[in-house]
Amino acid sequence: MRMALRYAGIRVALEAIGALPAAVARAPWSGRGLIFTLHHVRPPDSNQFQPNALLSITPEFLDAALKTALDSGLIPVRLEDILALESQGEAGRFFAVTLDDGYRDNAEHAAPIFRRYGVPYTIFATSGFVQRSCAPWWETAERLLQQSEKIRIDLGHGQETFNASTNRKKSALFGRIADFVKTYDEDVAVGRIDAAAKSAGIDPYALVSELVMDAAELRKLIASDPLLSIGAHTVTHCNLRRVDPRRLHEEISDSVSAIELITGRKPTTFAYPYGWSSAASEREARAVEACGVSLAVTTMPGMLRRGRDNYLLPRISLNGLFQQPRYVRALISGLPFLFR
Repeated sequence: MRMALRYAGIRVALEAIGALPAAVARAPWSGRGLIFTLHHVRPPDSNQFQPNALLSITPEFLDAALKTALDSGLIPVRLEDILALESQGEAGRFFAVTLDDGYRDNAEHAAPIFRRYGVPYTIFATSGFVQRSCAPWWETAERLLQQSEKIRIDLGHGQETFNASTNRKKSALFGRIADFVKTYDEDVAVGRIDAAAKSAGIDPYALVSELVMDAAELRKLIASDPLLSIGAHTVTHCNLRRVDPRRLHEEISDSVSAIELITGRKPTTFAYPYGWSSAASEREARAVEACGVSLAVTTMPGMLRRGRDNYLLPRISLNGLFQQPRYVRALISGLPFLFR
């Protein structure tokens, strides 16, 4: 209920801002530019239970969002170039586009749209997903809940059997699973989600193979698309604020090395898994900097303004729950982030 009210409030605010004159997009609060973030780009899914719907936009909406940004006068740039633009004091506002996790639909549905408009983009690849050594727990949990009406899993109180016979009950259980990952040992929590899925006949590693590009596919996309850059996104997609210093260094440096091995070029950009303030802070920023990366991005919303830490840059989500060009105009104005 709280989440539904929150999204309703966001929608009302975006509607109000989107109705303002176009001049608001050129006001002082709009900043120097912005970084868009997205995950899946794919046709609509007919499944009625989609707890990860906010992570998925349609190709049509991506097309409309890019057109809206360009029509608003924003200059498309490579993510790795924004620091040079800042230091040179280039005129005009700009935008960069990023996609997290390395989903196959980025190549199938998003890449042709970026090429159509000549817009550069960065894919942040999680090396463990690419190498099939781990799987995205949120995708596993969604598939498990979609296919099962009873789920047996240990969420910290021993093995329990949960009723997931309705979408409402599925949503409540997905929320409990997400909270469990956030508050329990993340490796243990993900292991229990994987075990529950396997018990229900779902292979998490087959699922990651279904959804995420492997090394060969990434190389093929790089070779065919000069607009593409690849950034690092850790090895296991863990919350970096919750790991010890040794694991922190390994997650960053090993993922950087893995991407360099795949692409032949050391990545200059990095994205924090989850990217909230509880997942990326000063300690993590300095660890990324120590690995020789030029900049790092969070998912904390905001415009690009001088004086920000280049290793804690904000990004604005193209959220699957708000797929309207007028909402993109509202985001571009900077008004939703005026007090951030």
